[in-house]
Amino acid sequence: MKAYRAAILYFSDTAQAVLETDGLLVVGANTQGRQVVQAVGAYSELFGRYPGLAIEHLPGRIIAPGFVDMHIHYPQLDVIGSPAEGLLPWLENYTFPHEKRFSDPDYSAQTAAFFIEELLRHGVTTALAFASSHPASVNALLGEAQRRSLRLIAGKVLMDQNAPDGVRDETEQSLVDTEALIQRWHGVDRLGYAITPRFVPSCSQAQLRGAGELAAKYPQVWVQSHVAENKDEIAWVRELYPQARSYLSVYEQFGLLRPRAVYAHCIHIDNEDRALLNGTGTAAAISPTSNLFLGSGFFDYAGADQAGFLYGLASDVGGGTSFSPFHTMLAAYYVGREGQTKTGLSLTPQQLWWQHTGGAARALGLDGVVGNLLPGCEADFVVLNPQATPLLARKTAQANSLDELLFALIVLGDERLVEKTVVSQAQTA
Repeated sequence: MKAYRAAILYFSDTAQAVLETDGLLVVGANTQGRQVVQAVGAYSELFGRYPGLAIEHLPGRIIAPGFVDMHIHYPQLDVIGSPAEGLLPWLENYTFPHEKRFSDPDYSAQTAAFFIEELLRHGVTTALAFASSHPASVNALLGEAQRRSLRLIAGKVLMDQNAPDGVRDETEQSLVDTEALIQRWHGVDRLGYAITPRFVPSCSQAQLRGAGELAAKYPQVWVQSHVAENKDEIAWVRELYPQARSYLSVYEQFGLLRPRAVYAHCIHIDNEDRALLNGTGTAAAISPTSNLFLGSGFFDYAGADQAGFLYGLASDVGGGTSFSPFHTMLAAYYVGREGQTKTGLSLTPQQLWWQHTGGAARALGLDGVVGNLLPGCEADFVVLNPQATPLLARKTAQANSLDELLFALIVLGDERLVEKTVVSQAQTA
């Protein structure tokens, strides 16, 4: 058992942020040998309960929950920052050519190592990731995540039509490969599998039907895809499924909306779609830097909250422009404020932070497991240095409230703010 003394940020059971300015975080093994939070609170109240406990003192630092990224593409690591006229040209000119390279296990392995190191460097301790259409890419990514003790959920992309040679898969084999990968990886250590149709235009009806059958057979695995990101994409889906009520309803038709199903973007949806998300327990992954970069549109927070469906934040690298949760939270603030195409609102700093930690964990079905520092949560956390840059030091020193402090970190923060990332380890004999 070990303890850390610092300012500690966590969320109450009602998702209210709490900052213990002189706090203690006590970490120890649970019955499965995994490091979890044993206690959190004021140092003055807790230190006497643990006599002789080794305490690491981190003056001037803030311990906060590790960040949760609900949607990211590891094969797009080298696509980040590529210029394009919009989503579909960007896929054709950059994404698909890069993803062809992941048929090579060695290339997949070296990219996976860099990718996971980059997540940790930015304070991300849980992620839901797309691999490529090649099983080797999944094996490399989940193998590296296992080695680094990262909680990672990933899946082989399904795409048997409207895709170039080298990334297009074969319908029946793609489903066989998916089931084999589920059986190999799901539930191993901190890993999970996600059935991953890329998006409706890339998948035949037979492939979508097979994906839905696998989702029914393995209810504990995740489902991930994209929906209603771009108006050209939506028009394409309408051509393919002219009888469908909406893009989202196509996934419903094949049994792909359910708890632990996560759909990136959900921008151009209506109230019936929002009710469908809520009614099926399906979550949205909001990807603000990607949506701004590709000019896709603005997620409607007011509409989402009125409907009550689950959502959280995502980097969406490489359409997204940064691994940094601080950049993502700031972009989400911009998206919320936009009031020309939807109702504009000002997301509070606590709301933004929750969307990238405990709220994202809840949307993934991992509430109480990651994304927070309440007792029982896995011991994933970041050590933040609010004096990481001269401007941060100047601004945070003037903060008169928790909201002012958090907003300063969001607006001015990046990976320099993350001094250390700690992930829950399994106790070894």
